[in-house]
Amino acid sequence: MRKILCISGSTRAESTCMSILQLIADRHQAKADFYIYPHLAALPHFDPDASEDNLPQAVTALRAAVSEADAVIFCTPEYIFSMPSILKNALEWCVGSTVFTAKPAAMIVASAVGVKTYDSLALILKTIQATTRPETMLLLQGVRAKLPTADRGGDAHMLHDMDRLFEALQDQILFSAT
Repeated sequence: MRKILCISGSTRAESTCMSILQLIADRHQAKADFYIYPHLAALPHFDPDASEDNLPQAVTALRAAVSEADAVIFCTPEYIFSMPSILKNALEWCVGSTVFTAKPAAMIVASAVGVKTYDSLALILKTIQATTRPETMLLLQGVRAKLPTADRGGDAHMLHDMDRLFEALQDQILFSAT
């Protein structure tokens, strides 16, 4: 079964982004093993002078998690027209490595607006050579009102878009394996 690493740009346990990642994992649990990465807050500030031979253990663990995954799904909010610094910090720690090179990746920006973060994250993923396609990139605006709750099933269009994103990511995994 495929291993999907999920990384949230929010460290809040009850965040919208964590809810979205868990929703995808729940909806597709028969198709892949999902691991929601819980340690972004443990990463030290990025240090471009850090030696590859002496990286902090948290950085080594992040890189190993990315390396072992068949694909990565990012879900992030937008803070002041940008991605949260904790997510950017994690990505910066991966720049000096090749863990994202040709790695199938999907991105979801879940925010009131989110356009600036969408563009920025897409550029960063391209820069670190992760493999994305338009079908594996999703901007969910006004998402809080669309998520399923105990009282309602959730926005059908949003759920369909999330399912399509996951199916496109699975196609990308198969394509990259050949």
